[in-house]
Amino acid sequence: MKDEKKAPKLRFKGFTDDWEQCKLGDVAEIVGGGTPSTKKSEYWNGNINWFSPAEIGNQIFVSHSQKQITELGLMKSSAKILPAGTILFTSRAGIGNTAILTRNACTNQGFQSIVPYSKKLDSYFIYSESAKLKRYGETMGSGSTFTEVSGKQMKKMSLHIPNINEQAKIGNMLKILDQTITLHEEKKRQLERLKRALLQKMFADKSGYPAVRFKGFGGNWKERKFGELGTIEMCKRIFKDQTTDDGEIPFYKIGTFGGRPNAYISREIFERYKRLYPYPTKGDILISTSGSIGRVVEYTGQEAYYQDSNIVWLNHNDLISNSFLKYLYKTVNWNGVEGSTIKRLYNNNILKTKIRIPSSCEQEKIRGILSTLDHLLSHHQQKIDIVKLIKQSLLQNMFI
Repeated sequence: MKDEKKAPKLRFKGFTDDWEQCKLGDVAEIVGGGTPSTKKSEYWNGNINWFSPAEIGNQIFVSHSQKQITELGLMKSSAKILPAGTILFTSRAGIGNTAILTRNACTNQGFQSIVPYSKKLDSYFIYSESAKLKRYGETMGSGSTFTEVSGKQMKKMSLHIPNINEQAKIGNMLKILDQTITLHEEKKRQLERLKRALLQKMFADKSGYPAVRFKGFGGNWKERKFGELGTIEMCKRIFKDQTTDDGEIPFYKIGTFGGRPNAYISREIFERYKRLYPYPTKGDILISTSGSIGRVVEYTGQEAYYQDSNIVWLNHNDLISNSFLKYLYKTVNWNGVEGSTIKRLYNNNILKTKIRIPSSCEQEKIRGILSTLDHLLSHHQQKIDIVKLIKQSLLQNMFI
């Protein structure tokens, strides 16, 4: 029977041939792994990289494993040397994690690795089909103790692929997108580390002085209690029968604080409660007081309602600014957190908590640098999200 042929919706200029249907085993060798006896010390601590499934999944390329085996260990086990360009594919208990090998190595028996035939399959092209490989492996996997997919089953996986030149073009483009994502993720991690360091160093410790300070500022930060700065406010309680699955005004509980709403309330309830009871004003810093204590969100003025007692804000005087308070909250050692299973911070304990604050000018300086970092973090996250959307679109339209 003639092979089925198809073409994707989107492709590079100059490529017009239909993609051919084949089996994975027609274009790649599927290679399992093995483990030398752990009782033989002469099999271990050699110079041959030996990967386990736990090491796969967090990065695209891998070269150095946590453990190495010796030449003797390789000979005395079913492990096999895999060349650079191999797609490591975990085949049990977490089927379908993948990575591209950049240097010769071997694996334990938790893999059915894909070794592309040089003129038939491009490494990055098939790596970009990781989601499809994973779905197939999970579907075909079996076993009573743990689910596992065999090499024989992997060889039977049906694929549609173009000629090797088109594969290389597609693979290279997706590689560039992945490199762009990785670059922004690394920049974001660096900024997050810098922000954590500044939060530790730019706020006063028990001595009353910060370790790092802007030029021109001196003296110790004044110790206060939150109760000296203002009062704790919260929205009036909303009951379940007052909420709906859809509606005009989003309602947030503690579990989705700062994310998607849990439910909705009517405009009539919203306007009435907002008029009669405490409600945040634009710029107020909302803080979680249950479960994951200390998460903060700046109220932007959007029309939304918040769960009573679990989400509160400080109605404060002019000794502290909202923009500084947003970052100060992340450094606070809260007084009297209660609860063994679910942690709880009661309003009275918030008001008793001691903090140190600088002058309004120094507060603004600190806020300025930290908000700039937040802006940069947001910028890199937006770039990551955009490139991921582009990649997802291409995967949907450039593959069959």
